[in-house]
Amino acid sequence: MSPFSRQSSVEMPTRESDEAILKKLNIQTINAELIIRLEQNSSHYSLAPDNVANHYFDYRIGSKAIKGVPTINEPYTQYRVGPRDILNITVWDHPELTIPAGEFRSAEAAGNVVGEDGTFFYPYVGVVQAAGRTVEDIREELTVRLSKYIEFVQLDVRVASYRSQRVYVVGEVTTPGIQLVKDIPLTVLEAINNAGGVTSEADLRNIILTRNDQTYSINLLNLYEGGDVTQNVLLQHGDVLNVPDNALNKVFVLGETNHFVAGGAIGRSRSLTMNKARMTLTEALSEAGGFDQETSDPARIFVFRGGLGKPEIFHLNAKSPDALLLADRFPLQPRDVIYVDRAEGIRWNQIIGQIQPTINLLNAFDGALRVQPFLRH
Repeated sequence: MSPFSRQSSVEMPTRESDEAILKKLNIQTINAELIIRLEQNSSHYSLAPDNVANHYFDYRIGSKAIKGVPTINEPYTQYRVGPRDILNITVWDHPELTIPAGEFRSAEAAGNVVGEDGTFFYPYVGVVQAAGRTVEDIREELTVRLSKYIEFVQLDVRVASYRSQRVYVVGEVTTPGIQLVKDIPLTVLEAINNAGGVTSEADLRNIILTRNDQTYSINLLNLYEGGDVTQNVLLQHGDVLNVPDNALNKVFVLGETNHFVAGGAIGRSRSLTMNKARMTLTEALSEAGGFDQETSDPARIFVFRGGLGKPEIFHLNAKSPDALLLADRFPLQPRDVIYVDRAEGIRWNQIIGQIQPTINLLNAFDGALRVQPFLRH
């Protein structure tokens, strides 16, 4: 070695074997013990509860669980009058007070409109504060104040037209728009039904309720299938109910799966939409066309889950006799990545496959040259 040369202290990295890399990773084998543990620990993994989808949804937008929000099980407070509501006031034996503008007018046209300041005017009484009060409160006040002019006054107050309180239903519903809050309680389920129901693209597990600058996550699927009435929240003025689509409820299948043709292009990788945020590993592999029998290694199927900070990796050996049974009990989560590894030696086989036509052509040409001298004779 030359005295002027010096060996670098930096060592070039060497490629580790697949087995050495796998040993460093926390890879969990998909077996019967894992399936039992996941099903028992339903607070983290389950096909039915809302934990998986809602956990992912909370991570995205910081939504809160439904706590402290009135549901259908709680006593409903009476409707409180607001600006733009129309009141119909009936005073028995005094038609001049009941229908002062004519008996052929509708209840709305003949009613008393609550102004933007929350008040309305009534004969003999004057200005009455109505906003924020129930019709019973208004009736009692009118009875007391009219008793100065009418003996044994009998009257009734009701809302002829509800126009002050509204909620907004948007997203994946048939008819999005504004819905009025009336004296009958309006729940999430009723609001969605009034909007014509959800579309086929709706994500029922992550419905978004925005109220007073706070965002809540509602799992309507638990209400439909499990009867969880805590998800059936009572709506109030100003609420925005957004039914999102399934765009984020997807899993991805990569690696040596069967080819498919889409738009004239041939590919392997696929993104699959989870129906109601549910899908098993078997369903995903089946929808992806299954693994390629020629190029794949069924013993090396992996599921990657979670972010870069603390990812989870699961391994399925599909050569095992009970593999498909286990895979059908393994629940996927939104954004899982399934990878079907390539069989050993497949790269060499692909190289041979690429040069095989050239070898065949040269062999054919060489054979033709050997035949020519024989033909000359």
